[in-house]
Formats: sequence, C-alpha cells, structure tokens
Amino acid sequence: MALIAMKDVTIAFEGTVAVDRVSFEVNPGDYLVVVGENGSGKSTLMRAMLGLVKPRAGKITYGDGLVKNRIGYLPQQTAAQRDFPASVEEVVLSGCVNRMGRRFFFGKADREKAEKNMALLDVTRLRKASYRTLSGGQQQRALLARALCATDAMLLLDEPVTGLDPAAAAEFYDVIRNLNRKHGVAVVMVSHDLGGAMRDAGKVLVMNREMDFFGPVADYRARIAEGTVSARG
Repeated sequence: MALIAMKDVTIAFEGTVAVDRVSFEVNPGDYLVVVGENGSGKSTLMRAMLGLVKPRAGKITYGDGLVKNRIGYLPQQTAAQRDFPASVEEVVLSGCVNRMGRRFFFGKADREKAEKNMALLDVTRLRKASYRTLSGGQQQRALLARALCATDAMLLLDEPVTGLDPAAAAEFYDVIRNLNRKHGVAVVMVSHDLGGAMRDAGKVLVMNREMDFFGPVADYRARIAEGTVSARG
C-alpha cells in the first residue's frame, strides 16, 4: 500500500493555481526526486504532503500506518536557521516533539531514538557542540538526524544540498542512499541539482504546475534523449 497517494490534486493561493491536477504515489522504499523550474509547484507539493496546505480539489491519502505529523522533513535552510543557538543534541531531540502527545518532557524512548539517529548520521561526537559552529555538511547531518526522530518510514527533503560544497553534497547523497537502501526509508527530494539528485533515485516527478512526467529515472533519461520531455532542474 502506498505511503502517500495524490489523486488529481489542485492547490491554489488567492485564485492562482500553484499545482494543477497532479496524481502520483510514494510507496515504501521509494526514492523519488521532484524537479522543475522555480515556481513550478515543487515546494507547494511538498507542503501539501505534510498537510500544511489543503488542496482546492483532489485527494491526498496516507497509508501503511503513516500519518502526516510522522513524516521526517528537512526544509530549505535560511541564514537564521544556520545560526540557531542550540547544541546538536538539542536540535536532534527536537525531532521527537510530535511523538510527545500530552507529555511536557522528553522521555527515555525519545532520548534513545535521538541517540540512535545521532550515531546513524555520525554526529554523536558533536552532540555538545553548538549547532551554529558546524560546517554546512555537519548541520545537514544533524538536521537529518532530527528528521529521522519523527519517522521510520519517510523523509521529505527540500533542496537539501543548497549551499553545500561539492564534496559535502556528494557525502550527503551517500547518506541518503544508505538510509534508503539499507534502512528502507522512503525518500522524496526536491532538488535543482538534477544530476546529483538522480544518481541514486528510482523515480522522477517533473513539475510545471501540472505533472510533465512521473516514472522511472531510466525512462526519463530516455525521453530527454528523444526530445519528448525537457530536462528541468
């Protein structure tokens, strides 16, 4: 059963259509890259998957035990976020907030989950370091560990390598591939880095408000070569 299924979803703001009649599914273990030019609806689509915006038409359904507040989310970083005054451990642990329910304090299970994900993302040694002092790549690892505290099933990543140097970006892609292939986490990544993002992905969704293409990476590359679809990043 699909983790998320969109059926003829249309999203509009003040009468302007941002996403128009889009249909696709994300299944357990998928690695989907969402590409398109600026203003094509990529980030709006991701916000809809998180339940942050409601469709004007169509339907979004969640399956296989997934609920929208248990999706791991890595948003685009702003300058203010990069200067956030907290320790790595505090940043990672904050990913457990949606699991707390009526509790006011993090419990043993929350701390164990944070420990597990810091180890998985190799930031345990940085746990007491100030987040603002980390390199861009280290900050993304900490934020990814935070996102994993919210989910075991699905990550949504919005332009995750923006601002990273080529070496840090390549390392980040390696981490995502490991989470997807070895740990079975479904990945949906919005990216302008078409080549890097598609290196390990299984599927591509090309947005232009409408859905220009959805399917396997190999089919997308073939259609680019044929000239029946354009490369968008």
